[in-house]
Amino acid sequence: MDAQEKLEWSALEYEERERGNDWFWALGIIVLASVVTSVIYGNYFFAVLITLGGILLGFFAIKKPDVVFYELNQKGLKIGSRFYPYENISAFWVREEPRPMLFIHSERFFMPIISIPIVKIYSSQIRDIFISKNINEKEMREPTAEKIIDSLGF
Repeated sequence: MDAQEKLEWSALEYEERERGNDWFWALGIIVLASVVTSVIYGNYFFAVLITLGGILLGFFAIKKPDVVFYELNQKGLKIGSRFYPYENISAFWVREEPRPMLFIHSERFFMPIISIPIVKIYSSQIRDIFISKNINEKEMREPTAEKIIDSLGF
């Protein structure tokens, strides 16, 4: 990569899904049943927690995804306003199918594997850049928590 060269792309924060009225009715019924059960057993704190969780789930279900900008340059990877220098990335993996994704293993304690949607035409360039920076190429998959969230429709 030249001193001036950098790759830039953007992608939606997450895949937007249409949720019908049935989904919201099911959420409401589950939350209401859980709150009533918690109150019957005298666990008021859990009832409040379930209520707040249900409200947040409903909010995130109707929220439109933001566009996130990515930049891979001489110093590292920029995701939105957050920067990951190459020194803080211990491994990477570029997956091309079914959706092109870049996985990086960062030094973060909580959820260290970050999955990033990429443009398919950049996949070989991204791989070459990481290899040129002496970063280990190691097969990675989406974290389990991400798979669970995805299967729930988020």
